Amino acid sequence: MKIDLTDTTAGKVNAALVQARRAIGTPAVGMVLTLVVVTDEENAYDAQKAANEASREHPSRKLVVIKRASRSSRNRHEARLDAEVRVGADAGTGETVVLRLYGEVAQHAQSVVLPLLLPDAPVVVWWPVESPLDPANDPLGALGQRRVTDTYAAERPVDELTSRAAAYRPGDTDLAWTRITPWRSMLAAALDQKPSAEIVSASVRGEEDNPSCELLAMWLADRLEVPVERTTSAGPGLTAVHMRTQDGDIVLDRADGSLATLSMEGQPDRSVALKRRGTAELIAEELRRLDPDDTYESALKFGVDKLGGVPEAAKSGGSGAQEKAGDGGAGSPGTSDTAAKSSGGTKKAASRKTAAK
Repeated sequence: MKIDLTDTTAGKVNAALVQARRAIGTPAVGMVLTLVVVTDEENAYDAQKAANEASREHPSRKLVVIKRASRSSRNRHEARLDAEVRVGADAGTGETVVLRLYGEVAQHAQSVVLPLLLPDAPVVVWWPVESPLDPANDPLGALGQRRVTDTYAAERPVDELTSRAAAYRPGDTDLAWTRITPWRSMLAAALDQKPSAEIVSASVRGEEDNPSCELLAMWLADRLEVPVERTTSAGPGLTAVHMRTQDGDIVLDRADGSLATLSMEGQPDRSVALKRRGTAELIAEELRRLDPDDTYESALKFGVDKLGGVPEAAKSGGSGAQEKAGDGGAGSPGTSDTAAKSSGGTKKAASRKTAAK
């Protein structure tokens, strides 16, 4: 069921939600959180679709906030709120309210959103595209227990990590970090099979300017306290991790973005599913935990504070065509700089230092 409201108020939107629930016989109980999606008109459809799919696992009230310019230059300062209320099949599991804010109302979006939050339920704020420099101090971000950004959507993704570290507050997270959860879990499981192995060095290979690759390198450097190389490949995304131990190398190589090969000294190669996940899966994962992500904070601040800035991917010599020709995956030779170094130089056993989310 869908109800359109023009030039309305938050009170009328709440009344429309009650009316829609009564019309289809759906109670408000059962929704576990409020998801506030702050986006633009261009990306609103994709964001709503991802939120609706994630709501199958986390029934929620979804508030989609779209700030727009007024429809005519004559009324460009007009304060106006238009809304769409969707309940039932049109809203996934739960309810969806699309809020289009014009003029001065757009500058005070929190005053519109606040009356629409579910009482006594957690609030998660998600920026699919442009996010504020300091999410916790943003008027909408201040309403949430969790604040989800996506560094990959920034104009300069790797540089954006520095801003994320400077403004970090407990409850902040980023989808660039969520994308590497399967990689961290797989690497931790591989190291658990060699509890006495001591990591000597590591390298992370992936697309240039990919924040997930940088975060994985920072996480390895933080946890293992060894030098970590960051090298480039043609992608897609993160393609390989190579860890060198005194007992032999551990290589996790994913060349096609779907199926990876895990190679360990003394063991046969194994194929593992490591597909690139869609936005809906990433958001669903973030909604599973509403407590601060200490591992993300540690890796992010280690990379920026202790390494003196986010390491940039090293570029191999020669032309771009030669670079791509040499991208053979994990273990491929290539010129690179050290991208992450430990602050103290102490090398610890992997079983004590590696932790998955």
